[in-house]
Amino acid sequence: MSKYHAVPTVIDGIRFASKAEARRYQELLLLQRAGEIRWLELQPRYRLHVNGWKLGEYRADFRYVTKDGETVVEDVKGVLTPMYRWKKKHVAAEYGVDVVEVR
Repeated sequence: MSKYHAVPTVIDGIRFASKAEARRYQELLLLQRAGEIRWLELQPRYRLHVNGWKLGEYRADFRYVTKDGETVVEDVKGVLTPMYRWKKKHVAAEYGVDVVEVR
């Protein structure tokens, strides 16, 4: 168990950090099968830079495209840590991506 009491869960041979993340994956699979979303990706990465220096990376939980062509980046969160909040702002500033938090 993690320090935030998340219980790792395996679905379809994929290990998720929490039950909530695994449940969201199953919901997104249903939406994809129904044609509501497409190109579901797990843990897309965004390298974080300032003035040409690589500071680290942010790894979201999911990225997909809606029927309307909108790309959505999601992170399943129980606890909004200061580091997560900083990385979310950095991704928005560097890539123009607004991360959607799913609870």
